[in-house]
Amino acid sequence: MKKYYVLDTNVLLHSPNALYAFNEHTIVIPEVVIEELDKFKKESTERGSNSRSVSRIIDSLRSQGNLLKGVPINNSGGILILESNHTATAMPLHWEGDKADNRILQVCKGLAESGHQTILVSRDTNMRVKSSILNIQAEDFRNDKVSNIDQQYTGRLIAYTSSEVINRFHESTNHYIDPDALYVFDDFAGILVPAPLVTNQFLLIRSTDNDRHTALGRFDGKKVLHLLYQNRNPFGVTPRNVGQIFMQECLMMSAEEAPLVILKGISGTAKTFYSLAVGLYNYMECRPKEYHHLLICRPNSMLDEGIGFLPGTEAEKIEPYMRAIKDNLFTLMSSNASMEDKDILQTEDTVNMLFEKRIIQTEALAYQRGRSLQKYWVIFDEMQNATPRQAKAVLTRPGLGTKIILIGDPAQIDNPLLDSQSNGLSYASEKMIGSELCFQVTILPEECERSPLAAQAAMRL
Repeated sequence: MKKYYVLDTNVLLHSPNALYAFNEHTIVIPEVVIEELDKFKKESTERGSNSRSVSRIIDSLRSQGNLLKGVPINNSGGILILESNHTATAMPLHWEGDKADNRILQVCKGLAESGHQTILVSRDTNMRVKSSILNIQAEDFRNDKVSNIDQQYTGRLIAYTSSEVINRFHESTNHYIDPDALYVFDDFAGILVPAPLVTNQFLLIRSTDNDRHTALGRFDGKKVLHLLYQNRNPFGVTPRNVGQIFMQECLMMSAEEAPLVILKGISGTAKTFYSLAVGLYNYMECRPKEYHHLLICRPNSMLDEGIGFLPGTEAEKIEPYMRAIKDNLFTLMSSNASMEDKDILQTEDTVNMLFEKRIIQTEALAYQRGRSLQKYWVIFDEMQNATPRQAKAVLTRPGLGTKIILIGDPAQIDNPLLDSQSNGLSYASEKMIGSELCFQVTILPEECERSPLAAQAAMRL
């Protein structure tokens, strides 16, 4: 049976392509949604850009017929209708009749009473709750949602093999492990089964005879290779756990080998710290320099929407959002924990110099649209607060010689319209699984190095 999907404004502001996501079914755009979209069209934000995109799509469909009667939107029989009827449909008396949300719900109720199987699609939780009062089916927009956070790709795997295979692997860096020799433990069946390896996946390999007999490696799509940078100390930093060893490996690889690195994990797992350390190592200690600049961007719903109204230059506007970056840089530049006051001041001057000479640049994520970055080391921090469209935009920006690092914690989201399955970090991570150009590492909670309190708080709160 053909369904009628009524789209809330927030769905279209999140993804203009939502118009094409319902196959053979009918898409209904209430007239009030067009009015709401119009309010955002002048914004220089992603929301404003999406508003204009939706308007252009709907305007282009006018040439195919009468929008009020319905026009074809795909080759599967899907129809788009601009709905201005059902203004007389009875609603609860205490509901405000001129409120946009209630008008959308009124359209849903009118369509349902006309005999159509009607479904409201909204990213607003309260809107979906109100629809249940009217006995109207409602759902979130799931087209760009990925797996539940516990099932998302981590970029790492514990595998098992014989001691003989591990011993031979350790004999020479030229030796490799055949993937057919690796197994994983199936918790449900309680047995070892062939390991389902993914290109560029990192492996902690344990012996089936001795759990402490291990090896670390990386699957290149054909065989398991040795890690090349396990014993390096970029900018004086030494990896403290397996997760950091994996992280160091993909960060130390060249932009040609690993142009995209995705790092996930709770706060305190050194994702940003390590990315800065390797970036500074490449810029300040490697010759010839592979990268000409370090660029750090950080999405924030308030930052991206309101930066234009803040006083000062661009750098001054985003400075409050980059304090965590300066904290990490101060730690990197500090030679020891017992620094005297003069040493602290000197370190602060060094950190400030990195920004003043534009060795390290900071920008708002919204300002990356249209850029082409060549030979940049780019850190996109807190990407769990970016939308899938923003993630796609930044991944299409790099030119030759640029390395992109996406960092964040899908469980710690500030943007009210995103969740652990619909944010840009999780979206990019799931879509890039198996790409030979992308390396991913999820740092485990037990690998938190900030403090025992920070680790427990991140897991408990």
